[in-house]
Amino acid sequence: MTFLKLDSLRKHYGAVAALDGVDMTVAPGSRTAIVGPSGCGKTTLLRLIAGFEAPDAGAILLDGEVMADAQGQVPAHLRNIGIVAQDGCLFPHLSVSDNIGFGLKTDREAKRARAGELMEMVGLDPAMLSRKPDQLSGGQQQRVALARALARQPRLMLLDEPFSALDTGLRVATRKAVADVLSSAGITTILVTHDQQEALAFADQLAVMRSGRFVQVGSPRDVYARPVDAATAAFMGEAIVLPADVAGGQAESPLGPLAIDAGGFSGAGSILLRPEQISVRRAEAEDANGTVADVVFGGSTCDTRIVLDGVHAHAFRLDIPNREMLHAGDRVAVSVSGKAHLFR
Repeated sequence: MTFLKLDSLRKHYGAVAALDGVDMTVAPGSRTAIVGPSGCGKTTLLRLIAGFEAPDAGAILLDGEVMADAQGQVPAHLRNIGIVAQDGCLFPHLSVSDNIGFGLKTDREAKRARAGELMEMVGLDPAMLSRKPDQLSGGQQQRVALARALARQPRLMLLDEPFSALDTGLRVATRKAVADVLSSAGITTILVTHDQQEALAFADQLAVMRSGRFVQVGSPRDVYARPVDAATAAFMGEAIVLPADVAGGQAESPLGPLAIDAGGFSGAGSILLRPEQISVRRAEAEDANGTVADVVFGGSTCDTRIVLDGVHAHAFRLDIPNREMLHAGDRVAVSVSGKAHLFR
């Protein structure tokens, strides 16, 4: 079942194509993350879904109702879509209670009661209702912004990089709290972010955007493990891409013969390995297949660059636990677990 459908959306600003034919379906009650580098079109897409801007071409359907197409569009205030921006956008002169109740068409006591319910829902003490936004931490402000968006019982929630201004530990805690609240409320959610780890942790469906298009849409695990190309692989995490000659379900690579995750292809190609598949140990000359070129201390791990043996020296980097105590010049044995991903 489809709750939100994006059909061939296009948006230009002068000669620049911000969106160049975007298609996607979103299931009801799901969490979708849209990830991509700055300027790829993520926020433009969110603004079109919210109704702040109109597409040049294509259509947006929400729960079977046309929100925008060639005939026109439904105004933003009639779409019943909630949005939480990067800085929360709370009114600084209003109390937390008045911020949450802003726009609700009910009396003051009912607004305050509703605000108290929502504060508990987002994990905040209702005693904070009388405070002003500048008396709250960054994480608390974002939860209040979420409570305000939830107050009008939206059918779709849009999150525009809402955690990016928070410190790392607070970002993780706030993200989990927000995800739990939205899941409990059964609200379909779209998160826009440039943080790959955030997208992988938050979403049921992940869409990777590049130059105004989705280059891959799928489950987070599938996009991470089986990216469509080397650029997507590198964007989603540390990627070790090696040349290989493929035949019979195996790849002959600088790391020796490796099993691959696809059959039916023979010839020269490229394979992907993720760092968690790689094991490195100091080795005697007869067992070694690589050399440590550089080590940068980083606390619990060391940023380690390894150059593989061979006529064409291929290098890659890994974060290796500091207990291994590797040094530049050490000879090492590099081994692989699991299958390599073959780029088609």
